[in-house]
Amino acid sequence: MTSSPSRRAVLGAALGAASAAALAGCSGSRPADGRTAVRFLGPETPETFRAVIRGFERANPDLRIDYTPVPPDQLGDVLQLRLSAKDDAIDVYAVDQPRVPALTARGFLTDLAPVAARARAAVTPEQYGVSSWQGRLRSLPIWTSTQYLFYNADLLTRAGAPLPGSSPADRWSWERTRSVGRRAMERAGADYALLLEQTDLYYGLQPLVESLHGGSGITGKDMLTPAVTTQGWIDALNWYRTLFADGSSPRGVPSYQLSSLFTSGRVPFFVGGPWNLGAFAGLKDFTWGTAPQPKFAHGRAVTPTDSWSWGVNPYAEHPEAALRFMEYAALTTEGSLRTVEASPLIPSNRKAFDRYAADLEHRATRSTAGVATIMRYELAHTAVSRPRSIGYTQFETVMGSAFSDIRNGSAVEPRLAKASGELVRTWERLR
Repeated sequence: MTSSPSRRAVLGAALGAASAAALAGCSGSRPADGRTAVRFLGPETPETFRAVIRGFERANPDLRIDYTPVPPDQLGDVLQLRLSAKDDAIDVYAVDQPRVPALTARGFLTDLAPVAARARAAVTPEQYGVSSWQGRLRSLPIWTSTQYLFYNADLLTRAGAPLPGSSPADRWSWERTRSVGRRAMERAGADYALLLEQTDLYYGLQPLVESLHGGSGITGKDMLTPAVTTQGWIDALNWYRTLFADGSSPRGVPSYQLSSLFTSGRVPFFVGGPWNLGAFAGLKDFTWGTAPQPKFAHGRAVTPTDSWSWGVNPYAEHPEAALRFMEYAALTTEGSLRTVEASPLIPSNRKAFDRYAADLEHRATRSTAGVATIMRYELAHTAVSRPRSIGYTQFETVMGSAFSDIRNGSAVEPRLAKASGELVRTWERLR
């Protein structure tokens, strides 16, 4: 999962000043207490990793983890700058999983062959695969992800509309979801019909295209040939364009405000990730529920997945200690569960996931009934990873701009053709 827009904005505001101070102070590796400091760079608030850091330090009293938070939108640039300079003041860093190929090609990720067998046994095959490149394990997966259709039951009831079922067998279509949402606008005064948390982001829009068999958008033996003008891409993005053109979704609301627009009770449907479960749990103004993410009526069910892995800087001052920390967080049940203590993300470790899902079931309320079942089903049957290419970073940037233009009214086919041409020119430098 790339960080969602709402999480990204909140994290960016929280981390901006802290990261500047922390980055300026990254020097020296042996604190006054005599323990070796393992320097860790990531896109989350310090609170997110406090539990896993404390657990690791208790088990390894000779080591200390010094965490430096960097706003998600700045992490890639910071890593590029510092790793290109062979900076040894980073030992471990967070890796957006589809960027593993590009980071490996640049020589920025250590080969993790010594722990490959343990990792293969501890995590799902899909998570092992997205953390590897060209048959070599290059990072250790920490989290995975999925998406839900959250709904406002009170608003739908006032509109005389049905409620979505929580079983994957009862999955709604995108067409029905929008139609019912429009009914809530007409009969219950809803401001909009449907909110997509991942507005303009490939992570959220890939399932629309793949539901209509449009493909990932990247093809070729070297995965550097654009394929964003297929009929599936055209049809899916025409639907996306119309969603905003007819007022079913808002054009002028920043992505990071969409979850609060839903929680204000003004919209019947919101498609978002499990990170929203914690925030929604305290809602008291209306009754909400969760259902599987929709698919197109004549398409297949596809949901997004992937999230963050951790990698060892090849220039790290303490690579062995860095790997010990990563093994604890990714390959032990205890450590993996500690990575999700402060935020309801999904652990990649299989044993940790089983306990995590069982806990969701045990604590389920009327609003979250079926959440664990949906999660298990989607990860096993409908999850599709983002494409594996050394050109993925450029692809995400080019397509994000195209999505934004289409959302704001650009005609789909010429805009996709323009994006395809941009990718051809951009990727020529990578061949």
